[in-house]
This record gives sequence, C-alpha cells and structure tokens, in this order.
Amino acid sequence: MSTSATPAQLLNPAARAEQRKVLAGTLVGTTIEWYDFFIYAQAAGLVLAGLYFAPVTSDNPALAQIISWASLGISFLFRPLGAIVAGYLGDRLGRKIMLVFTLILMGAATALIGLLPTYATWGIWAPVLLVVLRIIQGFSAGGEWGGAALMSVEHAPVNKRGFFGAYPQIGVPCGMILATFVMYLATTLLSNEDFLAWGWRLPFLFSVVLILVGFVIRRSVDESPVFKEMQARKSESATPLRQLFRSNSKQVLQSALIFLANNAAGYLLIAFFSAYATKHLGMERGPVLLASTLAAFTWLIFTMFGGIISDKIGRVRTFQIGYVFLILWAVPMFMLIESGEILWFTVAILVLTIGLGLSYGPQAALYAEMFPTNIRYSGVSIGYAIGAILGGAFAPLIAELLLAETGSSISIGLYIAGLSIISLIAVSTVKETKGKDLRV
Repeated sequence: MSTSATPAQLLNPAARAEQRKVLAGTLVGTTIEWYDFFIYAQAAGLVLAGLYFAPVTSDNPALAQIISWASLGISFLFRPLGAIVAGYLGDRLGRKIMLVFTLILMGAATALIGLLPTYATWGIWAPVLLVVLRIIQGFSAGGEWGGAALMSVEHAPVNKRGFFGAYPQIGVPCGMILATFVMYLATTLLSNEDFLAWGWRLPFLFSVVLILVGFVIRRSVDESPVFKEMQARKSESATPLRQLFRSNSKQVLQSALIFLANNAAGYLLIAFFSAYATKHLGMERGPVLLASTLAAFTWLIFTMFGGIISDKIGRVRTFQIGYVFLILWAVPMFMLIESGEILWFTVAILVLTIGLGLSYGPQAALYAEMFPTNIRYSGVSIGYAIGAILGGAFAPLIAELLLAETGSSISIGLYIAGLSIISLIAVSTVKETKGKDLRV
C-alpha cells in the first residue's frame, strides 16, 4: 500500500509535529485568503453599488446592484491566469513559495480596496481601480487553493488524505465566518451613516493584521515531501502545461465540472442570500448576517465530515451524496427563504450546508489523486479555476437576473438544481481514486 508518509514517519514525533504545522498553515492561510475574498463579496451586496457605481445607482438601483455583482464575478475570469502562473511555478519551484506569494498578493489588494476613494472623490477612476484590485484578488485566489490543497494532501498518510485535504477546504467557511462576523460588528456598532461613510473600510484594512499572521505561519512550513522526492528524481516537466493538456485534459474538464454546482451554491450563500433577504424581503441586516455566520459554522462541520467519510466510503460516493442532497433541497430552500422570517431563513441555509460540505470536503484529496505529481499543481489549480468561472463567478449576477426576469426566487433554486445534476454526472464519470499512489 502506497502512502504519502511512511509508517516510520507516522511514529516519528517530529514528523507528526510537522504534519500538525502543515495543517495549521494550510488552514490559517486559506482562511485569511478567503476572508479577503469574501469581504468583497459582502461589501458588493451591501454598499459598493452606491459608493462606486453612483451614476447608475441614481438612475437604476437594480442595474447598479447587477454591476456590483459583475465586479464580484469579473475576478473569476482571471483565476485561470493565476492558476496557470502559480501552477507552472509550483510544479517547478515548489508548493511553499507560491503559497507565501499568493497570500501577500491577496492581502495587498484587499488593503488597497479599503483605502480606495469612492466615485464621489475620484470619479470614473474609482470603479476602474476597484475592478483592477478585484482582478488581482482573482489572480491570487486562482493560485492559492492548489498549493494549499497539495501541501495538505501530499503530507498525509494514505488513509487520511480526505481528512488532511479537508483543512484547506474548511478555510473557506472559516473565512466566511470571519468576514461575516467582522462585517456584522461594523454594521451593528456603527450608525448606518458612519458605516456607509467609512466603517465599511475597516474589514478590508483588518486584512493587514491577518496577512502578517498568515505569512509567519506559512513560512515555517516545510516543502511537500512528494515534491521533494520529485525534485530528487529530477522528474519535473519542463513544460507542465503542455503535458497537462496533452495527457490529462479529460481530468481538467472533469475537475471543472465537478466543482461547478458547489461553487455556485457556495457563492449564493456567501454573497447573495444576505443581500436578497435585506433588500428584497426587508429583513434586518444584523440577524441575517448572524444567520449567515451560523451557516458558515455548519458548512465547516459538514466539510470536515465530508473529508473524513471520503477516507472510508470513497471520494466519488461522498460527492454523489452531497450533490443528490443539493438537487433535492434547492427549490424547498427558496420556499422557506420567501417566508421572510429569520427562523426559516436560518433553517434554509443551514440545511444547504449539509450538501455543500459533502460536495466540498473530499475535493482536495480527489483532485490531488486525479493528476500525476509533476503536473499536479497545474492540473488541480486550473481545473478548480475553470470550475469557479463556470459556477460561482456570476452566480449572484445570474440569480439577480433570474429574479428580475421571472419575479420568483424558485427559478434560482431550479438553476442550482440544474448545475448540481451536471456536477453529479461529472463526478460519476471518475473512477474512484482513494488510495492512489501520489508519487507517480
């Protein structure tokens, strides 16, 4: 049986200590990266339309909100570029160096958004620079996940790859918890006037502190042992991208389609639901943000659970269970949300996180096992990035357009159910990967 850590290493206290450091590094770093990403998503739904797209807001507030959602989605278009650059360098220079680079790049862009003057001060340059900084965030996010996923999975014992791989995955709900809670504090401790004038900037500027913490932790983590062995064998590909698309294009397409529905539903939870509840249903912002924070906790729990059970029943089976759940819940969820009651809103999004977690927890392990070592960073990063474009990039925008066109949120539920069917079919075409040797 092949492992990513030998039996001797598993009994070695130093090796176990290094594994704990790796898990902490991937979790903390990924949490910070996604905090940065989600703060923008929260702000796009709450304040950015009026502050940076002011002329449109005065004439057509609904269109301004659609443009704000588009500014959220445009960064996804640059994720593949980030995945290509980080994947290429990560397959040649190592996982660790790219993790540190993407963390700093994301943090710098986030902090600068917190300092960026609004349309009232800088005119057209304000939304232009906002989009540029958002593009930098997308570039960074495109390269970050693959490195974090591989650092965790390639350090793992073979029978715990799903568990280890769940750590960068739970960084997403952890980032949502942190982002939503910080935004909740800013909106409740400040008056609405102060929040709109300057308070919304504080969550962006808080990123500077988080980046310093993440930088220290990630620098202390050793390089992936699988990558070290590959370097020792001198087996890295001189042209990993060419090799990837020549021999593993099927796996890239599969990985993209597998992620499609999870990313779309996840971004509705992250960005759309809170804005819809407050702006369309007239619900109070504070309780809605608290409900979203609670949903992030349950998302974390079921994501970790999904990684753990994938070590027992397999990656593919766990994904299938998660997507069947999303298909069945997508429409009833919106029927509860439409009640306008905070209790049923909370129940709707809490139950959603069961399917989200089961179709997200095993992802890092599945993707790592789908690609050979010398093109693995490129493969998992590019597949992930393409899936994010097809799924989450414009999910809030599409949801807003469906709502405007049909007048019913049930159409959004049907949209999510349809994507879940596509992802279910895609993951069902993958031969079970659990236990595959990662050193080939």
